[in-house]
Amino acid sequence: MLSTIFTSLVLLVSNPSADDTKAVYKVSTVESKVVWTGEKLAGTHTGTINLSQGDLQFDGDKLTGGSFTIDMNSIVDTDLEGEYKGKLEGHLKSDDFFGVATYPTATFKITSVKSTGKNKYDVSGDITIKGTTEKITFPAELVVNGSKVTATSKITVDRSKFNVKYGSKSFFAEIGDKVIYDEFVLDVTLVAAK
Repeated sequence: MLSTIFTSLVLLVSNPSADDTKAVYKVSTVESKVVWTGEKLAGTHTGTINLSQGDLQFDGDKLTGGSFTIDMNSIVDTDLEGEYKGKLEGHLKSDDFFGVATYPTATFKITSVKSTGKNKYDVSGDITIKGTTEKITFPAELVVNGSKVTATSKITVDRSKFNVKYGSKSFFAEIGDKVIYDEFVLDVTLVAAK
């Protein structure tokens, strides 16, 4: 009887189930940072936006999935001050841009991950902004330090695909020097822990 129990324990330790290698890292909304940059013919604006939740999924040391929610009400401009800062932030939250009263969150869900080198990946997934979902792929790099993971990426998003029309030459061909470029960039740093 004792030898049977011992044999079962040895088998359990030497043959862990596949689930034992899987782990979910919860994103710290305090330590993580998303910086946005938008350009127009006459200049550039930058700012931040906050994550409200997120996770990264691993199988062993390989990234396999994840999902994130962005609080669209947290859009802040960091290159202006006073009245102009308030006006821009209000305009970005209005229906001209992201319509945050109707669409208070944006989401991203990883659908596939391809390793491109040590701790480097091409990440593909579904991004949803203003109720519209599009597929997107971008490079990401991960640094693992104990039970903490830091992921960094630069994501270019074409706002015209999400019905964000204001100042877009894609919708208003005769806009002239008032054009605001369709693509904006998100510099993302995610910090997550088990």
